[in-house]
Amino acid sequence: MSRYIVGVTGGIGSGKTTVTNAFMEHGIDVVDADVIARDVVAPGSTALAQIREHFGADILLGDGSLNRAELRQRIFADSAQKEWLNQLLHPLIRQRIEAQLKAATSPYCILSAPLLLENNLNRLCDRVLVVDVSEDTQVERTTRRDNTSEEQVRAIMHAQLERQARFSAADDIITNDCSLTFTHKQVASLHQQYLRLANRKTN
Repeated sequence: MSRYIVGVTGGIGSGKTTVTNAFMEHGIDVVDADVIARDVVAPGSTALAQIREHFGADILLGDGSLNRAELRQRIFADSAQKEWLNQLLHPLIRQRIEAQLKAATSPYCILSAPLLLENNLNRLCDRVLVVDVSEDTQVERTTRRDNTSEEQVRAIMHAQLERQARFSAADDIITNDCSLTFTHKQVASLHQQYLRLANRKTN
């Protein structure tokens, strides 16, 4: 792809959405892997029908949508089931990501993905931006936002890439456990940098 692409990632509760929304305020297109992952299993989708056939009818909620909590529990306890699900969904998600990146019209665009590095989506990117907060902040934000226990949040954090490994892969880092004003300042500075880099790539 000739367009300049910045991959944005970070651990659970790091505030990736806050950061990508700030880039959107600068007129930058954001492709969100989480949104795409929800879309590919929307009611009526082929993928959801395959999931129902594989896991049984109780994997759906009363309204016909995916019971995410139930699915998470099933795959968390069984690596073979997780692998089956990944084989089904990852190609579909990647296909849509690539199509949306291609359709983007801003000077550069952002690919936001919590598993950017784990799923090798960084290969689609020219640069990697990591949104970072302390582990205590991750726990505090996520338990409040998702109404889950600290134990569950720490289990998810443990399953994600280690903080230091993310740092090693990062070209840029935004510290996001200070004020919103400070976060927006960091975004504004990086926005100018990315405009220059994008301009250099396309000229």
